[in-house]
Amino acid sequence: MELDTIVKSGHQFRVVSLETLRPASPVVVPSHRAATEERLPFTVRIVRSEQELEKAVFVRHSAYDRHVPAVAALLERAEAADCEPGTVVLLAESKLDGSPLGTMRIQTNRFRPLTLQQSIELPAWLQGTSQAEATRLGVALGRVGRLVKTALFKAYWEYCLMEDIEWMTIAARSPLDRQYEALLFQDVVPGGEFIPMRHAGNIPHRVLAFNVPAAEKNWRQAGHPLCGFVFDTKHPDIDLSVREGLYEASRTHRVRAVA
Repeated sequence: MELDTIVKSGHQFRVVSLETLRPASPVVVPSHRAATEERLPFTVRIVRSEQELEKAVFVRHSAYDRHVPAVAALLERAEAADCEPGTVVLLAESKLDGSPLGTMRIQTNRFRPLTLQQSIELPAWLQGTSQAEATRLGVALGRVGRLVKTALFKAYWEYCLMEDIEWMTIAARSPLDRQYEALLFQDVVPGGEFIPMRHAGNIPHRVLAFNVPAAEKNWRQAGHPLCGFVFDTKHPDIDLSVREGLYEASRTHRVRAVA
């Protein structure tokens, strides 16, 4: 998954040990609450219809076509994974004209193994934990695209928090993996080895993980520049109040049709 982050030039991060991110006892999320409210020029919501999925697929394919054409060729249509249980697709849409600006797919391991597990075996410290993998991230070009990426990351974290997910996991190709180091993701494979990913055209990716309940504590300790955006600001335009994805939506539709 690709993701830009807003990191000030010359900003120094305090190194957080891996053991800090693997707590032996439950981590209590800090009681800090958003103090300000900020409106965005777009909305971020979970896809609930075929029309919304078509928009997500359009921006997904366009983004991959710019960077990984070989993979983009496989993404001209929706994938079966988009509609599976335990999976949601996020869509960012312009408030001005409703055009799609970004998308991300989030798959939990509640119903089946993560997509990246087709290519690697997870270490013991991740075995038996709840996880959510983000894939198929794509955003529009330009300055707004960078903001959309940051908003999608916040939505990813908020979704995991609401769903009691312990670990966010991603697979990132070089040099995008460095962006996740800046976000305090930790290596899943010792030494940060790059592993060919079957779902990404066998392009080598680095697999990293991020502890969800410890996120605010660790970011504040590190003085992370995104703390204000993620933790101190309320964004009503990032709306995950309806958390069910296409699988649940289609099942509800079928039940109503039968009734």
